[in-house]
Amino acid sequence: MKTAFITGITGQDGSYLAELLLGKGYRVVGVVRRSSTSYFERIGHLLDRVELVSADLLDQTSLVDAVDAAKPDEIYNLAAQSFVQTSWTQPVLTGEFTALGVTRMLEAMKKAAPKARFYQASSSEQFGKVVETPQRETTPFYPRSPYGVAKVYGHWITVNYRESFGLFAASGILFNHESERRGLEFVTRKISDGVARIAFGLDDRLPLGNLDARRDWGFAGDYVDAMWRMLQQDEPDDFVVGTGTTCSVRDFCQRAFDVVGLDYREFVTRDERFFRPAEVDLLVADPSKAAEKLGWTPTVTFEQLVQRMVEADVARYRRMGHTPTRGRV
Repeated sequence: MKTAFITGITGQDGSYLAELLLGKGYRVVGVVRRSSTSYFERIGHLLDRVELVSADLLDQTSLVDAVDAAKPDEIYNLAAQSFVQTSWTQPVLTGEFTALGVTRMLEAMKKAAPKARFYQASSSEQFGKVVETPQRETTPFYPRSPYGVAKVYGHWITVNYRESFGLFAASGILFNHESERRGLEFVTRKISDGVARIAFGLDDRLPLGNLDARRDWGFAGDYVDAMWRMLQQDEPDDFVVGTGTTCSVRDFCQRAFDVVGLDYREFVTRDERFFRPAEVDLLVADPSKAAEKLGWTPTVTFEQLVQRMVEADVARYRRMGHTPTRGRV
């Protein structure tokens, strides 16, 4: 039985990855930070099947001890300060978690499990102000936020440990991937939750920032499969993972409101508070390398993704006992 070690197991990607690996017969060890409260909502249905260990990306000793105890075959480093907007208000903390945290994990692997295989969660935000479209593995990085800068560091330190120490260390440059497990602070979940709240009469407006920003959106459950495939290759490498199509925030709004039979133009408002100091206008992947070498292609379309997110939030408010007052719910 293989053992997988996952940082960020309580997040969106971590929960889907844990499900995938358990289904493949893995022993799954997940890292959680010690705190006064526990947040296991996304993995609540898995708690009797996974092992949780306490460690912190800010504490080197705890990571070495956790990796040494788990003795993993595969390490998936998904933990980070991952909200772009927060990286502007907490840039130093973002750098500690999202950049130096990768170095600490690689050091822990080098010391305690040098034969393991390592996956680093890189991001399309590294491309930022894109210099070519679509973006592929050879596209130069031009990050436009402290988060994007930190992810560039994490990406290149992974490459350096691979080339300097012979570690099996791969990076997935993942484009936006969403689901009903996405945090409410992210724009896609903010939209799906906002649509549900409006349909149930709990809100009258959905304030958003740049409606014209375009992203390559896919389903998180598809993308964790690409992570796993990267660590099954003969040699470590870096892969862009995305759908190859792009839609605007406005498109997402229109589709989301369509699910409940409402017109987004009646409810969505422009709010300058949600604009970034430096905007990223267009991100779209060229996933041809992942298709060719990993045999990976997405299975959930943009329309299906939006529908499942809105329907999940509608069902959540219905379970709370709310009654719909607008649209077709």
